[in-house]
Amino acid sequence: MSNDADRDQPLRDLSTWTVDRLEAFTITQEGHELERIRVVAQSHAYRSDEPRHVRLRWAKLSLNANARLPGDTPWSQDRKTRQNFALRTWIIDHLGPDTDSDWDPEALAADTLAALALDPGQVLAMSASWRDLPTEQIGELRRYKNKTAHLVWLLDFLPPGPDKDRLITWTEVRKHLP
Repeated sequence: MSNDADRDQPLRDLSTWTVDRLEAFTITQEGHELERIRVVAQSHAYRSDEPRHVRLRWAKLSLNANARLPGDTPWSQDRKTRQNFALRTWIIDHLGPDTDSDWDPEALAADTLAALALDPGQVLAMSASWRDLPTEQIGELRRYKNKTAHLVWLLDFLPPGPDKDRLITWTEVRKHLP
């Protein structure tokens, strides 16, 4: 657990740690140290010199750290969702889909649709006069834009069907969001 005593310690270079060591360390962490772990694990997942299975393990660690990050505000929840969707899409696009639900395009499509509580028509109607909306509603529209940023890459991996059609609609709505 991170505490005030940890702040007096020199900053650890987590980028040099093995995946085993960082996974074990992650279990004991909370708070903002998890963001450092998320970033380091994600950078390892992006490396092209490690085998696919190792990169997937790093990506899982990044997703785990991301999910455990603090914050229950709409903005912090959005940030975690956006990070999750972006990494999963990158893995699918660069390392290929997998039967693991994190790397399954259809599972990611379902998770994306579940994160979009409003109907695309409602969001589009709100965005038509977004400058006149209260700040909270403008923020909500921004969060919808953030949660749909990955769709342009995901759509190529989805079979034809209602989920793909709904996500195509969201890509069109996204163009009108602030």
